[in-house]
This record gives sequence, structure tokens and C-alpha cells, in this order.
Amino acid sequence: MQSKQKLNLFSLTMIVVSLVIGMGIFKTPATIAAKSGTPTIFFIAWIIGGFVALCGALTYAEIGQRLPVMGGYYKIFAHCYHPAIGFTVNVLILVSNAASLAVVALIGADYVSDLLYGKPSGTFFNVAVSATAVALFYGVNLLGLKTSSRTQNFLTVVKIALILLLISTIYTGIIVEPHGYNEGNIYKYNGNNTGLLLILSLVAVSFTYGGYQQTINFGGEIKSSATMQKGVVIGILIVLFLYLSINYTYVKVIGFEKMQNANAIGSLLCEAWFGKAGAKVFDLSMVLSVLAYVNVILLSNPRVMYAMSEDGMLPKIFTYRHPKTEALVPGLTVYALMTIAVTFFGKGVDNVLSFSIFLDCIGMSTSAATLFILRKRKQGNELVTGSFKKIVPVFTLLFVIAYAFVAIAVIIDKPIAALIGISLLVLFLLVYFIFYHQKKVVSS
Repeated sequence: MQSKQKLNLFSLTMIVVSLVIGMGIFKTPATIAAKSGTPTIFFIAWIIGGFVALCGALTYAEIGQRLPVMGGYYKIFAHCYHPAIGFTVNVLILVSNAASLAVVALIGADYVSDLLYGKPSGTFFNVAVSATAVALFYGVNLLGLKTSSRTQNFLTVVKIALILLLISTIYTGIIVEPHGYNEGNIYKYNGNNTGLLLILSLVAVSFTYGGYQQTINFGGEIKSSATMQKGVVIGILIVLFLYLSINYTYVKVIGFEKMQNANAIGSLLCEAWFGKAGAKVFDLSMVLSVLAYVNVILLSNPRVMYAMSEDGMLPKIFTYRHPKTEALVPGLTVYALMTIAVTFFGKGVDNVLSFSIFLDCIGMSTSAATLFILRKRKQGNELVTGSFKKIVPVFTLLFVIAYAFVAIAVIIDKPIAALIGISLLVLFLLVYFIFYHQKKVVSS
């Protein structure tokens, strides 16, 4: 069924920004500062990461143009490689995204508690607030794409405004002292370890820039192919500006040495403007960031379930769309319930999901490489627009190599997580060939 609800350029751009900018930018730079050793390596890592993200934006924009379907992130694996790959990668992504969403919602509950009471609350409060947030945006998404995208637009604009407010603290001339530090190694530059420090920094930076690949899940609901390209690229350019600006602000307002492994560095910038009340402003900022993340994940993932259902990878019921709102009611319901169920296990789930770091690298590298397959098949040639058409393959190759390199770095840094990731890939491949492949053979 062709969707009557379409995303315009502004809405798609805001979705891209929301998929990338989560809570990481308010704490990850402190970890990267500890790994990088010097301000020069720190900024080089962010610039390289930003360039790779821009390469990825151009790549996924063209993939979205050539394969403009709902649930495109599943379709490119199934269509360009094999249905088994599409099934395996996306089942793992659906599960890890639901668990990650639950963890983020629980972290958001911590900020709500701090905002209201000035201290952490118990498990019941955290689970209740998390479940309420998911239920709230479940309701918003049931009203259809227009309502959920407009909600996303509002939340993202507010988030961008808050980040700009944090960036503007550079003009206060105030230096803020960190209140505490997280555990972790602080690497020192010795004149011979530039490459090592840069690699360590780039691994963390690459995940802070990730998420925009899910934009192709909206391929069948975008007004035009030109909108796809412009929305993804403009969105990433906005992210680049905000990321580089706020990192420059962190270094100037907190100091590079002092920000290494410091906790709540985003809150420190709020203090430069609001003093002791800055912590409350930051809490509110985090709550809004969490709400934006909840909505955009509930927007994206049921569309993957829809695409998998179309191919018989999931029950047919997941292709059902409400006749008036066109909401993906079954997918939304199952995904929301799955997320709420995970909240009962607590934030410790995040430690179990360490394998997703490795799978994300593999997924990014192999999904981007599908552009070469689509181009070879000349699929959607008539839909591809833009002046970058001739040189996009060069950017794609750089992107594929970059994330393959990051995957190798993850294997070296977190071998157990990588082993778990590979084991899960093999397990779900076996599940596919035992259940789905045999079923297709019998029916043929």
C-alpha cells in the first residue's frame, strides 16, 4: 500500500539529526579526551569522524534513492546479499535497539528523578517513568507519521537550541571545574604513539556519529528522491557543526586536561550560564533528549518489522497498517511492549549489549557496500539526483574501509564482545536456514 503520508525535507532532516545526536555528545568527549592525549589528536579524531560520516551520508542517501522502500535497512541486505543476511542482521538490530532504548529510557528516569527530587529514585520509579515515556510515544506514533514526525521536529529543534545554548557558554569567559571523574585510563602522548591514540579516539568517535543509516527505513515515505539526498546530507552537516562546536567549547570552558574522564561535562557548561541551577537545566535537556530518542526509535524500527513481514521473515500481521492513520499498529505494539519488558532488567542490560558495537561496524560497512551492487544492477538510475553522483562511489569506498578498520580495532580492543557478536550472527543464520529456508524449499 502506497503511503499517503510523506516526509518533507525539514522532517527528514530532523529525523537524521535525532538518530545521530543522543546523550553521547554530553559525556563521550570526556572519554575521547582521555584516549587522545592531546587537543590536536582530539580534534583530528572528531574531524576525521565527521568526514567519514559525511561519506556515509552521501552513500545512504543514494541507497535510499535507488531503493525507496519502507524498512530499507532490511531490504538492502536481503535484496543485495541474501535473505538470510537480511534476517540475521536485522533481528539482532531490532533486539539490541529495543534493549538500548530501554536503557536510555531508564537513564532518562534518573534525570527526571534528579530534576524533581535532587537525588536518584528507586527501581519502581525508574521503571514506571521509562514505561510511561515509551507508552506516551507509542500513542503518538499510533496517530500516524505526520503526528510523530511533527513531534520529532519539535523535540529536535528544542534539542538543537539547547546544544547551541551550551556552545554559547564559550562567550561567558568562565572556566568551570569538574565535580568528579569516571574510572578509566588516561593515555599520555609520548611522541611516538600518535597512531595508537588516534585509533583509540576514532573508535569512540565513530559511534557518536552513527545512527543516520536508519534513515533509509523511511525510503517509501519521502516526498521525492531529491528530498532523501538533501535531508541526509543537511542533517549530517548540522551534526558536524554542532559536534565540532560543542567540543571546542568543552576544551575552552573546562580545559582539555580537566575534562579527561570528567563526569557530566554537559552539565558543567550549563553551570557557566546558570550557576548552581545549571544542573537542573541540564537534567531537563537530558529528559528532552531521551524523549526525542524514544520517539525516533519507535518511528524507525517497526518499519523494519514491516519489511521483514513482507518477505515472510516475520508473521504477516506486521504488514497491517491502520486504514486512517497508516500507523504500523502490530509492529509498534510489539516493539513498545518488548522495550518496556526490558526496562525491568535494569541498565545492566547495556553491558550485555557490548557485542552490538562490533555488529554496528559490520552492519555499517556491509550495508554501505550494497551501493556498488545497486549501481552494478543499474537499479533506480532514473531516481538518482545531485551533482555528487559521479564521485559518491569514492566516498562509499572510504566509508566501507573506515568502518571495516573500526571493526578490526573493536576486535583488538574488545575480543570477547566481537566473539559474542560473531557467534550470534552464526546462530541466527542457522535459525534462518533451519526454519525459513526449508519452508521456502518445501513451498517451491
